[in-house]
Amino acid sequence: MVSFYTVHMPFVARLAFALAVNALALWVCDVIFDGVRIHGWSAYIIGAAVLGVANAIIKPIVAILTLPLIIVTLGLFYFLINIAMVALAEWIAPNFSIDGFWTYVGVVVIIWAVNWIGDRLEDTLTARARPAL
Repeated sequence: MVSFYTVHMPFVARLAFALAVNALALWVCDVIFDGVRIHGWSAYIIGAAVLGVANAIIKPIVAILTLPLIIVTLGLFYFLINIAMVALAEWIAPNFSIDGFWTYVGVVVIIWAVNWIGDRLEDTLTARARPAL
C-alpha cells in the first residue's frame, strides 16, 4: 500500500527558498551577460520577488488566454511569455536593466536552468525529511 503522507517544506520556508533561488538566478545572469546590469541587493530581492509573483499569478493567466497561440507556435509563444515576465521584473525593480533581445533570451534560459537545479535540490532536501515507508 502506498502512503500519501509526505513531508514538504513549510510555506514560509518554501517562499524564502524560491526567493533565494530567483535572486541567485538573477545574480548568475548579471555575472554571465554584459547586457544585464543589477546594482544593489535590493534590486536582486525586488527583482526576484516580482519574478516569483509574475510567474505564479500573471503567467498562468496569460498562458491560458493565449493557449491557441502557444499551440500553433509549438510552444514558442510560451517562451515569449517568459521573456515578458523577466521584462516586467526589470521594469519594476530599481537598478535593474537588460539590453537586447538575445540577452533576454539568455536570461530566460539561465533563470530556467537555475530554477530547475533549485527544484532538484529542494526535492532532495525534502526526500530526506520523508519518513520511510
